[in-house]
Amino acid sequence: MPRILFVCHGNICRSTMAEFVLKDMVRKRGEADRYVIASAATSTEEIGNPVHPGTQRVLREHGIGGFEKKRARQLRPTDYDEYDLLIGMDDANVRNMKRMLGGDPDGKIRKLLDFIGEDRSIADPWYTGDFATTYEDVVVGCEGLLRELEA
Repeated sequence: MPRILFVCHGNICRSTMAEFVLKDMVRKRGEADRYVIASAATSTEEIGNPVHPGTQRVLREHGIGGFEKKRARQLRPTDYDEYDLLIGMDDANVRNMKRMLGGDPDGKIRKLLDFIGEDRSIADPWYTGDFATTYEDVVVGCEGLLRELEA
């Protein structure tokens, strides 16, 4: 059973979006019980806060729910052992994850768009205001992740 943790700066936009997009994808395949999917933040700024309204809106526009009780939480050192993949949204997330987790001895830390063969970041809609483009990148990244997990 793959255990996947998505990580971004605040855990209210990108990582939460990826968590619920992937949960929706595996649910539609009838495989929800085969995965553990969660998300976390590298910072403490949003801990306990709900999903960003822009993320809520774009998820709802695509028929994705289930995020209503989600609250931001910070990445914990124990997450490294609890998850098979820890997926950051940008280079700063990956650097902070490695610092917070004491490195990446098992090669579990990746960026989401690595799964489609692209070395680029998913833009943070907190700054860009463009939740639609972030959503599109998250979807293709999650599709690539599923392809790799199924291979």
